[in-house]
Amino acid sequence: MLKCSKATGGNAVKVTFALPAEAVAQPVSVLGDFNNWDPFAHPLKKRSNGTCSAVVEVPAGSVYRFKYLAADGTWFCDPEAEAVVHDEYQVVDSLLAV
Repeated sequence: MLKCSKATGGNAVKVTFALPAEAVAQPVSVLGDFNNWDPFAHPLKKRSNGTCSAVVEVPAGSVYRFKYLAADGTWFCDPEAEAVVHDEYQVVDSLLAV
């Protein structure tokens, strides 16, 4: 699940990347153009509402490719992303437009 809200001050958007806690059996991080694909930048954390999530602040009016990375090295797209895109190597990424 992706949730976008206006950040306080400036021209930024807060994006919440969330997955159901029962679907996350191991540590998972969200990686993308917004964090230079750094696996340590945005780990998902368990929340009291039954999800695991991370919040990222990005400039409004931007488009980002992203994926989730599980601790065992498995990459996966967000099941509720607006779209998926392929790169020149046919790698599939989720697409976020804010």
